Amino acid sequence: MNKILEIKNLSKNYQTIKGEIKAIDNISFALDNEEVLCIVGSSGCGKSTLLNILAGLDNKTSGEIKIKDGCTMGYMLQDDALFPWLSILDNACLGLDIKKIKTKKNIEFVALKPDILMLDEPFSALDYVSRLSVSDDVLKIIKLEKKSVIIITHDLAEAISVADRVIVLSKRPAKIKSVYEINLTNKSTPINNRKAKEFGYY
Repeated sequence: MNKILEIKNLSKNYQTIKGEIKAIDNISFALDNEEVLCIVGSSGCGKSTLLNILAGLDNKTSGEIKIKDGCTMGYMLQDDALFPWLSILDNACLGLDIKKIKTKKNIEFVALKPDILMLDEPFSALDYVSRLSVSDDVLKIIKLEKKSVIIITHDLAEAISVADRVIVLSKRPAKIKSVYEINLTNKSTPINNRKAKEFGYY
């Protein structure tokens, strides 16, 4: 497969009053072109920290991150920080408004279609039925647009229903505990994937 992102020996330590805390410990994996990769782990294990580092919002302590030349990344944070009275585009352009640089060129850059999507618990605020419906719609768009995706979730069933591959992280410090290639019969939408005979096994 054609790798679009590679992470090698990634570690992250935080300094606290009580001393140094290791959040991520020597994680290595790659994301293939047009792959949907789910990362699963318990709350507080370091999943969001990992995405923050990949997005450039936090610094790694050690390790290497390689992104394919020319590829761009988009990141949907777990907690929204949107103004409800503004449109999605106006929320995205808020920084441009504040700096008074909201030009046509900069607006086009804000709305750029990323090659890699990173989604942190994208369906967590929804009830069960809505989660299934929205995950179906999102996966259809992802496949149609041929995106490479990393999805963070604590819901193993959700991960199996949407992913091509699932990485399970240990408790903090996060290490890769196991990796599963998800091969379902007649793989299609998340709702239908839950009916596959292999779903229960995974």
